[in-house]
Amino acid sequence: MPNYRRAIVAGATYFFTVNLLDRRERLLVTHIENLRGAVAWVRARHPFQVHDWVVLPDHMHAVWTLPDGDGNYALRWASIKRVFSRGLTHDEPRSDVRRARGERGIWQRRYWEHLIRDERDFERHVDYVHFNPVKHGYVRRVIDWPYSTFHREVARGVYPADWAGDDAFDAMDTGERA
Repeated sequence: MPNYRRAIVAGATYFFTVNLLDRRERLLVTHIENLRGAVAWVRARHPFQVHDWVVLPDHMHAVWTLPDGDGNYALRWASIKRVFSRGLTHDEPRSDVRRARGERGIWQRRYWEHLIRDERDFERHVDYVHFNPVKHGYVRRVIDWPYSTFHREVARGVYPADWAGDDAFDAMDTGERA
């Protein structure tokens, strides 16, 4: 296995991508309340600030800030995955390796993290989080995807409800910039 080095900075802000093992599954949206409960359970024990989050059927993106003096996002993700998985039946296919290790066949072992560098980097990643359902073709307008903090940001006045709407989608189709 490669010697992957993660950027671990206490109190920092990160962008994450976390995937299901079987990208054809829809577990994250069909069991959204289970996922929300897992996140709440972990946040109560290991606090972190959620800036933005989007859940798609097979993967999710999030932007978090960890508390001062704490850089352990790995503990939080492992806990979220574990608590979510406990709420599911044990009928997923598992490889011999996963069976031998006592692992479920729900999540990819690894995830992507990116240490946010500055305000512009933060804004780019938050926009990416919100636009992701449109990018993957689930909806034509960001506001139409129900599993996103975008709705909270609209209510706060951070984004207009029509942000990256049909014009952005049409520009994507033609390769133009909206």
